[in-house]
Amino acid sequence: MVVARADCPARRVPDGTPLTIPKDTFVTITQALGGNYTVTYNGQMVRVDGTDADRLGLEPELLSFPPATDDLIHEEQVWTALKTVFDPEIPVDLVNLGLIYAVNIDQQSKRVDITMTLTAPGCGMGPVLVGDVEYRVRLVPNVEQVNVELVFDPPWSREMMSEEAQLETGMFF
Repeated sequence: MVVARADCPARRVPDGTPLTIPKDTFVTITQALGGNYTVTYNGQMVRVDGTDADRLGLEPELLSFPPATDDLIHEEQVWTALKTVFDPEIPVDLVNLGLIYAVNIDQQSKRVDITMTLTAPGCGMGPVLVGDVEYRVRLVPNVEQVNVELVFDPPWSREMMSEEAQLETGMFF
């Protein structure tokens, strides 16, 4: 349990509705993954971005890469960035959940195009997750632009999860 040191912006899980955790409010941390925090506030599960973690007296996990030695976007670094974005309800990153369908790099325009889906088409956290993907991939050296296309065909199913993610969530059959 922590006490908010300042008013802290958050988004309600799962619909993404913005709210503010008032200063001096007690919250319980339920998940701390990828530099973001899921906390219980006022009986609700809410998500606090790592950039606001100091308002809760917490240290954000910063994603960093070694200085670029060339002017290329390295695909393995893009995948590393994507693995730091976690579903706010399931303690698994988007890559291991099978939500990232494609990564295409245009070296000439310094752009990364990502095709992804959500576990459910009606997931209200979709815009938050897309924003997290864009933010994290922009931290990769030489990336100047990130485009995320959210698709629902093919629909996501648990078979798309890595075996590790299936075991971690108890969805391995």
